Amino acid sequence: MQDPKKIRNIAIIAHVDHGKTTLVDHLIKQAGTFRDNEHVEERLMDSMDLEKERGITIAAKNASFQYKDIKVNIVDTPGHSDFGGEVERILNMVDGCILLCDASEGPLPQTRFVLKKALEGGKKVIVCINKIDRADARIQEVHNELFDLFIDLDATEEQCDFHTIYAIAREGMATLDPAVNTGTLQPLYDAIVNLIPPPQIEENAPLQVMVSNISYNDYVGRLAIGRIKAGSIKVGDDVMCVQANGQKKVKVSALMQYKVNSQVPVQEAGAGDIVVIAGMEDFTIGDTITSAIDPRPLPRIAVEEPTVGMVFSVNNGPFAGLDGKNVTSRKILERLERELLYNVAIRVEKTENTDAFKVIGRGELQLGVLIEQMRRENFELLVSKPTVVFKDEGGKKMEPMELAVIDIEDSFVGAVTEKLGKRKGVMTNMVQKGSGRTRLEFRIPSRGLIGYRSDFLTDTRGTGLLNTQFDGWDDYRGEIEHRLNGAMISDRKGQATAYAIWNLQERGVMMVEHGDDVYEGMIVGEHAKENDLEVNITREKKLSNVRASGSDEAIRLVPVKKFTLERAMEWIKDSELIEVTPKNIRLRLRELDPHKRAKASKE
Repeated sequence: MQDPKKIRNIAIIAHVDHGKTTLVDHLIKQAGTFRDNEHVEERLMDSMDLEKERGITIAAKNASFQYKDIKVNIVDTPGHSDFGGEVERILNMVDGCILLCDASEGPLPQTRFVLKKALEGGKKVIVCINKIDRADARIQEVHNELFDLFIDLDATEEQCDFHTIYAIAREGMATLDPAVNTGTLQPLYDAIVNLIPPPQIEENAPLQVMVSNISYNDYVGRLAIGRIKAGSIKVGDDVMCVQANGQKKVKVSALMQYKVNSQVPVQEAGAGDIVVIAGMEDFTIGDTITSAIDPRPLPRIAVEEPTVGMVFSVNNGPFAGLDGKNVTSRKILERLERELLYNVAIRVEKTENTDAFKVIGRGELQLGVLIEQMRRENFELLVSKPTVVFKDEGGKKMEPMELAVIDIEDSFVGAVTEKLGKRKGVMTNMVQKGSGRTRLEFRIPSRGLIGYRSDFLTDTRGTGLLNTQFDGWDDYRGEIEHRLNGAMISDRKGQATAYAIWNLQERGVMMVEHGDDVYEGMIVGEHAKENDLEVNITREKKLSNVRASGSDEAIRLVPVKKFTLERAMEWIKDSELIEVTPKNIRLRLRELDPHKRAKASKE
């Protein structure tokens, strides 16, 4: 067993895209973990396809490396506030954190969120200002902003006296002086070993392990990942698993620890180390694995309430079952229940309709990632527009609020302020950042941000940065206007033709191409006016023997507006749904039959 004094448990915490995963890569490589000729993938810790594609961390992951005689267990955490539930539970496993901050962007909402959680848990924080080679780096200003943030979050005097390291994570370089390029991460290794405290353990106390993460192995089944708070554990031990609604006796069938990012079997592990335990099929996050003779459960992990909900339902359209294999409500419910085991920040509620389930999460991105994972697993489903969860406090309707921090060029301040004002946003701060950019802070209802991101990118010509974080509950702010344009709706089933699209494209923006399959009630374009328009997009040119200069014009089609899942979630109205299949994302009306729609609108 490892001597607890020779263990360091650390988490890398930061806002999205500030360089956490890249820094972990270099920490592991420079510790001499790999052979010189060994092939090592970039962003070693981003194991999911979606993480590699989007360039963001979605799920927290463990790794470890040996530096001299010290074992360092390291956890890479997500940087987006929608995955904040991952950060909250992972901080239970560590004794200290490296807070990474971009030398140009400075502290952003998620920096604030993760730092607040770390300080509340009394963790030792090492500050690392990354990307100091950026042309627009503001090293000293960012250092001052971080100090102000520590003060603002009621950090203790000791916590405010933080150790600062400057880094270029992409090059694997850390230094105590921004003017000196050391070429290695030596100053960071020294800070981890000397400043992060070893695990605090009780001598001769019974076993206590908090399950902070879950994994799966084809050979031994479900795995519980957690840090041993006290005691020791061996393969074959009888232990007690204390769950939310009772307790079960478990035999430890396998025990593993992390070596780099893979799990290696061990026979025994002691207090302070992070272990992977097999032996039970229904471990859940928040359980305590403790001594069977003297059980001492730890308090369960509490995470902040989810605020945005969507209804997932069975695909009942004409093309149901053509692309996906998992199409029934039973399969969808099983998949959502499986997600609940891994994801503490999501809730699933049953609805009056047995084919529909309400899924509530932290934000649109978190729910969008779940839907994207499901479609890659061959699921077909319909999803509704995201809606916020309201609360009733003393007879008053309360809604979730967000802190929105916006970095934009000075010339776009007017357009952004006007749009957010219409969405009930109130500006709380405005700072000139120099080099022609301004930072705005708004307090805005979560509802006001649904559907705003694409408008924001259009208004700022793709140069703006928008970051948000949950900011408590407040009084309901009244109705917010949504999309002004109506939809173009197909009035029959068939294939879209170039001739029909050519005739319709002056009425609005088309969403389907020549040859695409369409059905009655499917949305095929965005109408230029406010009303919905039923169209025949399958119409073909009548073939006659008569030629005329006016009727034989060349057909020129404008490029179509193809919707991504996130864009579709922002665009649709309450009366519309997104049909998600492994190969297609289609938009449709909730009620496909035009006669039933007309009857409902009269009523």
